[in-house]
Amino acid sequence: MLNDVESHYLVYHILLGVFPSSSRGDYDILLVVILTRLIEGDKMKISTKGRYGLTIMIELAKHYGEGPIPLRKIAAEKELSEAYLEQLVSPLRNSGLVKSVRGAYGGYMLANPPSEISAAHVISVLEGPIQPVEGIENEEAPQRELWLRIRDAVKNVLDTTTIEDLAQYTEENVAEGYMFYI
Repeated sequence: MLNDVESHYLVYHILLGVFPSSSRGDYDILLVVILTRLIEGDKMKISTKGRYGLTIMIELAKHYGEGPIPLRKIAAEKELSEAYLEQLVSPLRNSGLVKSVRGAYGGYMLANPPSEISAAHVISVLEGPIQPVEGIENEEAPQRELWLRIRDAVKNVLDTTTIEDLAQYTEENVAEGYMFYI
């Protein structure tokens, strides 16, 4: 593992070739995020709250228009704790992302069409704001600019990805993309 000075030096020199060219766009940002996470020790981690919350939302999107879906069904299909999903669905309900229906045929359903719900909204409800590094205001200007660009790139991906996009995702419909070897 590199020390802080070595890791910042390495990231800075790798990024000299990445950021001046905006033609590669999001792929460069993705590479930066991957390198930063590897070198810095994974400070941009989304917890199980965010991951499982997205799982709930994706499953509800897959069944949108079919009525309420019980959390026990999602928990069983995804092999997750039903009690934990119950804890996560409460803030999703309070924020107006899902509606609950009581009774024998009750469960949860999306409050809006999946095409109108962004991944950013779900993550922000469950995780709060995403920051690549804590104490960004104390960084030197070049590093602060890097962290801000990474934050903005991640925010852009989350803002432009809907729950519908995630629900419709399959390995077969993914276009061939770039492969980065590290």
